[in-house]
Amino acid sequence: IMAGTTWDGNAMSQSDMMEKDTVIVLDDADNVIGSESKRGSHEFIAKQPRGVLHRAFSVFIFDQSTGELLLQKRASTKITFPNVWTNTCCSHPLHGMSPNEVDRPQDVKDGSVMGVKNAAVRKLEHELGIPKEEVPVEGFKFLTRLHYWAADTVTHGPESPWGEHEIDYVLFFTVESKDQLTIKPHPDEVDDVCWVTKQKLLAMFDDKSLLFSPWFRIIAHRWMLSKDGWWDDLAATMTTHRHCDYATIHEFDPPTEHMGGQGAATALFSPIIPTQNAVAKQGAYGKIKTHTESKLSQLARLDEVCSAATLLYIKPLKSNLHHAHIKSTFNKDDLAFCDEILCKVSRSFAAVIRQLPPTLLVDVLIFYLVLRALDTIEDDMTAFPDNKTKIDHLLSFHKTALMDPTWSMDGVGEGHEKLLLQQFPKCHSVYAALSQQSRRVIADISHRMATGMAEFVGKDLGQGTLDITQYNRYCHFVAGLVGEGLSRLFAVSGLESPSMAKELHLSDQMGLFLQKTNIIRDYLEDYVDGRAFWPQSVWNKYSTSGDLGYFANQSDPLAQTKSLHCLNELVTDALSLVPDCLAYLAKLRCTEVFRFCAIPQVMAIATLDKCFNNPNVFTGVVKIRKGLSCQLILHTNDAQGVHAAFRHFANSIASKINPNDPNADATLKACDAILEITAEQHSRATKQKRTGLLMGTAAAAAAVAATSSRSSSKNLIPSLALSATAFIGSFWVTHTFQRLVVKGSSSGSLYSPVLRPAAKLMTECQNGDGALEQAQ
Repeated sequence: IMAGTTWDGNAMSQSDMMEKDTVIVLDDADNVIGSESKRGSHEFIAKQPRGVLHRAFSVFIFDQSTGELLLQKRASTKITFPNVWTNTCCSHPLHGMSPNEVDRPQDVKDGSVMGVKNAAVRKLEHELGIPKEEVPVEGFKFLTRLHYWAADTVTHGPESPWGEHEIDYVLFFTVESKDQLTIKPHPDEVDDVCWVTKQKLLAMFDDKSLLFSPWFRIIAHRWMLSKDGWWDDLAATMTTHRHCDYATIHEFDPPTEHMGGQGAATALFSPIIPTQNAVAKQGAYGKIKTHTESKLSQLARLDEVCSAATLLYIKPLKSNLHHAHIKSTFNKDDLAFCDEILCKVSRSFAAVIRQLPPTLLVDVLIFYLVLRALDTIEDDMTAFPDNKTKIDHLLSFHKTALMDPTWSMDGVGEGHEKLLLQQFPKCHSVYAALSQQSRRVIADISHRMATGMAEFVGKDLGQGTLDITQYNRYCHFVAGLVGEGLSRLFAVSGLESPSMAKELHLSDQMGLFLQKTNIIRDYLEDYVDGRAFWPQSVWNKYSTSGDLGYFANQSDPLAQTKSLHCLNELVTDALSLVPDCLAYLAKLRCTEVFRFCAIPQVMAIATLDKCFNNPNVFTGVVKIRKGLSCQLILHTNDAQGVHAAFRHFANSIASKINPNDPNADATLKACDAILEITAEQHSRATKQKRTGLLMGTAAAAAAVAATSSRSSSKNLIPSLALSATAFIGSFWVTHTFQRLVVKGSSSGSLYSPVLRPAAKLMTECQNGDGALEQAQ
């Protein structure tokens, strides 16, 4: 189901719903990690013997006056578990629904679970014809969750290709009298209904001619039928928390008759041993494989090894943090905290920020930390009781955090980001010492960014943004506004022309280029995190299943082809922003400001080159080599170096274009535009190299002539030989180094003694140090 699409069960057949409904895929801790079609999640086959774990709900409606429970008999036309008696209603919350049906960990923690309640209201109306106004969401009582699985072997036979594997949310609802409830069962969903007492249900369970759903049997026997269980204690169940257990996910294997199936599934759990739900790490960072090149591959590139050595030990980025102007303006201890926390939350930005001129450095440092604090509030999916509370904090941030010197926030974020919010008064101390103009810029951008974040809070982004317009809008809020804020700070500092503050379009485009690159690279990480941004209007052209997760199935040749076409269209879209990025850089006059802006840009074009036509994007996170990042940092000092990088990677992308790709012409056009813009600087650089070569040749000739004038003719040949040897020596070193790497690999010894120092150096690069983290 596409986000924003109206769901109409009456307009769909059972087969339609199996294909079009998009269930919420989970890990064992009930964290949302993706989505799948209803069909795909319920298939019990060899490659997934228990299907795909997804979220479900089970509703139990009781008549308060009689204590009776409403049961339904699932229709014979149902694909899974037909002809079985079960609880009032059991189905799935879906991605992309309005109102939203995707619950967060915090919703479970506080018991609100509005997502599954919204889904319950929708399905009660669809299956049983109960009007929404007769079952308001406020009347549902969430009790607990159970993780169970069951093959549908009773109705489909021992080789059944169908089954259920769910984390099921149990919901109770009561009406004063069954007469108050309108029931008009849908014939494709329900064959029969009946109200039963506890004793009647026990008798039905004893009737061997009747079939029951395995999940209903588990819930009934575990919690409902025992003395003083949920049914006997119905009033307390509905009005107190006596029977609520939100922390535990109870695990159950099915009765033996529901084991097996086409995937030959056997027991998964020990009998009735509940496991506590572990606290989920915020976001999917670290859960996804990172594709990196081997150390051998990195060592074989001698030029990159030399660049790493130069950046680490010989020519590191200069830090201006200890300049006299900074020491005399800001509180020493508070500034030290800000610098330290910046290094912890982002080494890459720490390196390029520190090299900025003293009159701008701290302004940008605090701007980054303020936005990082704001982003931490927006990203935390568990700290706030509801979306409204989070939105209130976001919208008031520019007044609370930036106007109250004592403001702080505890219990939000993780690790260093959490510490940043806890110790925010130290950031405020430094912020308050900035010029009024800088503070005005930071407060304005913070307010506008928070407003944009609030717009996207609560949106179901499990299947990405709706279209290019929403995709661009999101990127504008989280990155384009950053570009605008930086341009205004550059102008305020006096290091750049006042006109830079008015370059809103170019500033925005530069931010979008960086953000879109990150979104393209982080496809799988964002998808697993349940907050994806690839626009549906793009990926739906290529996904045959109608699901964003389709592309992750790289074992399917068709899916791999389609995924690359989709990827390349998004890369092409990002490349269209390059002319504006280069136009922005051309307007900068301060070398340090130029480098600060240009380094992320060249890293982005290198990352796009790495991602283009690369299936690894769909199985993990791809990153450029650390040695390459060092090389780019060293060469990003002026327009010539930047244009050379963009030209190199545009040529590389163009060389990988598949003529069968539907985006081939558009991609080639985008690359040609970059090559055209960089042609002048390329021509200039080529002339400079020729001039340098001629000068070097002339110098060598002069040296030889001088030698010959002082030497006899018999010494001339050795002198020439010595010059030639020096001239080709560097080429021999490079090729010998590469042969040593290959030889070491083939002989089983990873590194010869000669290579170990270089290997140590690349290990330091691999672990990350200072500016090397730019490659992130």
